[in-house]
Amino acid sequence: MDYFNAPGRHHLFVPGPVNIPDQIIRAMNRNNEDYRSPAIPAMTKILLEDVKKIFKTTAGTPFLIPTTGTGAWESALTNTLSPGDRIVSFLIGQFSLLWIDQQQRLKFNVDVVESEWGQGAKLDVLESKIASDSAHTIKAICIVHNETATGVTNNLAKVRQILDSYRHPALLIVDGVSSICALDFRMDEWGVDVAITGSQKALSLPTGIGIVVASPKAIEASKTAKSLRVFFDWKDYLKFYQLGTYWPYTPSIQLLYGLRAALDLIFEEGLENVIARHHRLGTATRLAVEAWGLKNCTQKEEWYSDTVTAVLVPSYIDSSEVVRRAWKRYNLSLGLGLNKVAGKVFRIGHLGNLNELQLLGCLAGVEMILKDVGYPVKLGSGVAAASAYLNNTIPMIASRI
Repeated sequence: MDYFNAPGRHHLFVPGPVNIPDQIIRAMNRNNEDYRSPAIPAMTKILLEDVKKIFKTTAGTPFLIPTTGTGAWESALTNTLSPGDRIVSFLIGQFSLLWIDQQQRLKFNVDVVESEWGQGAKLDVLESKIASDSAHTIKAICIVHNETATGVTNNLAKVRQILDSYRHPALLIVDGVSSICALDFRMDEWGVDVAITGSQKALSLPTGIGIVVASPKAIEASKTAKSLRVFFDWKDYLKFYQLGTYWPYTPSIQLLYGLRAALDLIFEEGLENVIARHHRLGTATRLAVEAWGLKNCTQKEEWYSDTVTAVLVPSYIDSSEVVRRAWKRYNLSLGLGLNKVAGKVFRIGHLGNLNELQLLGCLAGVEMILKDVGYPVKLGSGVAAASAYLNNTIPMIASRI
């Protein structure tokens, strides 16, 4: 029984954790197993190969770590860098801020490039820093691909272009927690050295697996990196990979079966179709926001996110009240505004195993909530705008043709 029960299904539209499909829930509904038996290593071997596909890498080495995205951050940093190393990191919202805090606490020399919240990373500043760094003192570029606090997506291809144009050897370390498996992400093509994601986002699993994929260059860097690490040490994983047992410590058996089911769902739909579906959901949400007469926190179209939309409210409305009313009256969960945008925005998450009709239900709920809190919205306006777009863009379901 839920602590606060309500009739019908709960409508979860925060940008993670997300809805878990019934197929994944059923796959995880199983007893424990001996992870040293032949079955779990055999499944793990295939999982590792299949995980590479959603990162679009053939050269990368994946690690499935029992942790959150925060642990995956730490694994990426401590395995490739040494205390005192200079890194350039972009502050564009709450989650990039938290990552920078971690970088500083791990004793790296962090060169912070800050943008106004709602804007993307200042890549012109990056180019200036790279151009002037002939001594190659910058050891890594750390960037959040998709900042969920503000709904901003950064251009990773441009970052790689800058590094290559100056032949700079800095590692490119990317937080893809709310982007990988939902937005276009090309690890090999964009020369990403370490990429991370979390199971509770686009994979539509419970929290508990931090997925880290390292390029050959990053694996080589890990051999000389002097940062202290124990639980997150890639060396321990690589040792057990060579032994064919794969696990240096106990994994969550249930989450591994869930990951298998999640990947099967993605491959059945087709990764490119998954990305296209997220683009439809993102576009439909933005059209609804425009029809309501509200503004997107993201200031330019080039930065729009297809996994989360941060909606600015008028100054006479507290966006936290929008989120409270959603939960208390409509059994709908929306994302709060965080830190600098607290009280100013609410966030609609549209990622994971989610379809268009589910989104329309959320948008209808948001309209009623806006009316509840005193905003003069025309009921049906956003739903109509989103529906008109979706009616012209939703493809037939491939498995039902």
